[in-house]
Amino acid sequence: IDHTKPFREELSRTGEKDVRYILCLNSTESHLKNMADVIKPQGRICTIVETRDRVPVDINIFQQKSVGILWELMFTRPMFQTEDMIEQHRLLNEAADLFDAGVLKPTMTEDFGPLCAESLGKAHSLVESGRMIGKLVLEGFD
Repeated sequence: IDHTKPFREELSRTGEKDVRYILCLNSTESHLKNMADVIKPQGRICTIVETRDRVPVDINIFQQKSVGILWELMFTRPMFQTEDMIEQHRLLNEAADLFDAGVLKPTMTEDFGPLCAESLGKAHSLVESGRMIGKLVLEGFD
């Protein structure tokens, strides 16, 4: 769905009314009400982005539906030397296998070419605009 539009409206386009799982990849605090609106009771929300300026968010809007919320950070295991650190290795290998098999598809939508001041500026402007969908690439050096 297009995350810049109301989720309910976007879901109805797909024939769905609500969802059991949400993966939030952009501006968690901006999407709280939309997510609360479309998540099923006892649904799960995972986000990988911190809130802007690390401002606390009010998650009480999810209590009535008993929604589980979790943050995922790729580096938690190594940062805290958790007992299951080897799982990161396994997960990355599994993801690589799924990409190689064509099950997972890359989300790159913009390639700005070699890294230089100009391409970095353009890439940064696009990301800051909030209109970026997918991932962008800067590769090598100019």
